[in-house]
Amino acid sequence: MRIGLLTEGGYPYVGGEAGLWCDRLVRGLDRHEFDVYALSRSAEEEAGGWVPLPAQVGGVRTAPLWESVDDGIVHGRRARRRFAECYGELAAVLCAAAPGGPSASAGRESEGASEAASGEGAEVRSALEADRFACALYGLAELARDEGGLPAALRSETAVRALERACRAPGAHSSARQARVPDLLTVAARLERALRPLSLDWYEDDDLGSVDLCHAASGGTAALPGLLARHFCDVPLLVTEYGVRLRTHYLTEPDSSPAIRTLLASFHGRLAAETYRRATVITSGNAHARRWQERCGADRAKLRTVHPGMDATPFAHAAESPECADPQTLVWVGRVEPAKDLVSLLHAFAEIRRAEPGTRLRIVGTPSGPEGAAYLAHCKALAAQLFPDEADGPHAVGRNPVAFEETGGPELPSRADAYASGALVVLSSVVEGFPSGLVEAMFCGRATVSTDVGAVVEAIGGTGLVVPPRNPRALAEACVALLRDPERRDRLGAAARARALELFTVEQNIAAFHGIYLEILSRTPVRRVVLDDTGEPLPFGVPAEAHVPGHWSDPAVARVPVCGGPGPRRSVPGWATDGPVRATAAVPATEGAAR
Repeated sequence: MRIGLLTEGGYPYVGGEAGLWCDRLVRGLDRHEFDVYALSRSAEEEAGGWVPLPAQVGGVRTAPLWESVDDGIVHGRRARRRFAECYGELAAVLCAAAPGGPSASAGRESEGASEAASGEGAEVRSALEADRFACALYGLAELARDEGGLPAALRSETAVRALERACRAPGAHSSARQARVPDLLTVAARLERALRPLSLDWYEDDDLGSVDLCHAASGGTAALPGLLARHFCDVPLLVTEYGVRLRTHYLTEPDSSPAIRTLLASFHGRLAAETYRRATVITSGNAHARRWQERCGADRAKLRTVHPGMDATPFAHAAESPECADPQTLVWVGRVEPAKDLVSLLHAFAEIRRAEPGTRLRIVGTPSGPEGAAYLAHCKALAAQLFPDEADGPHAVGRNPVAFEETGGPELPSRADAYASGALVVLSSVVEGFPSGLVEAMFCGRATVSTDVGAVVEAIGGTGLVVPPRNPRALAEACVALLRDPERRDRLGAAARARALELFTVEQNIAAFHGIYLEILSRTPVRRVVLDDTGEPLPFGVPAEAHVPGHWSDPAVARVPVCGGPGPRRSVPGWATDGPVRATAAVPATEGAAR
């Protein structure tokens, strides 16, 4: 089958967010053909180049989100009027107050009846607002297709004035009413960037219209080309979210004004809801992300959980050599930043040292940006204050029981060596998505003590100890319990490795997505007849799964003949009246960038 892989700031660029799992997926499904449609976020990302592409990548098309595009298109009066109507409707939906606000409960006669009526009214209003958003979005997409693009229009004075009218209209959100001109200019610029895929020429029959399904590697802007391929060409859409983009938006840019945050949050929320509504299947990496998807309107029947696939091979040696672990050493491995709460870990280690004086702590990781560097310096100063240097004897050199290290040196060449050096791995985070570092420790067969945040409990199951976040005493007590019970520690480590090998390997991830691909195609009718260069129907031009009988193959459906060259005439359902399309030759990966 032919898959259109949609990414934003990830694959095929080096160091992209979703680059690693996308690369493993493409390489693992070597019997399928992939066309990559990538949106880049910065000039640095593009300058970094691509990862080596396997042979099954037929072509790559890219588009920048970071630079201003001057399309040079001058729209006529009719096009300007269509744009003002569609964009004005979009702005009105974004500025509308949330259902169930203070006015919704006015005039209630009885509390129970009023709550029921209010709930029903909120659902109806929410559905109407979703339809208004969808109509405005696809109206802009059709206008962009007819006129050749909309970048300049989305940054125009017309767009800013439409936002201003919507913010000042009756019923607008209170935060939106406070928007000033700089706020409106910022929101218009952000919306133009998010809506830039509307102006791309990817939605023709020989592009995304020719793939069997679109697979968006994340939600948000990355899924927008899939929405448009669904709208224009009826291509099924699969959306994968290992980190919910809407949640990421809520956690970033806290310094923006309330008006900017409200309008952008409304846009991203409604875009997520529309993406979930039009997607055939939605996958998440863990139950934590799945709950976010359900809260944002995803249908439970569409949801699947596919855990991230990780390579267990580098950690096999550590698992097979438990004697390398120091029974008195605790290990923390990760990216140094405030969300990891190393301060609580250091205070917990102070209590551990009082119970087990010979214990040592190795903190292995590099800081994340300037904030992480400042936090690392603070943690080093705190460790020096809590734990004075100690010596084993009168003639020995003293050293601190807390060591701050990085991988890549002679003592710790890799992360696997870091995990292998201790008997117990600790995670003290206050915010966490999917704890990949914890899974690496499980691959190494190490017992873990971690805080109950994000998908930690889902990852470790019953193979480790879990304590509340920001509770140094509970963290210390759990660590001391395992330090004093080596047999229990070994049992937990063996169970953790077995669980990780069962749930979190690359092989299970690839098998899960392959099964989902087949599931989607088995429910998708054949959209067109594919012809070869001679005009004959191309053998296996359509995946066999798409021929599984279903409601679309009902004999009662009117059928019309379609010519397939000099051979026998074929018939297709009445709704499939699109003409045959010729098979397009695969573009080598090295030439795909020029498409």
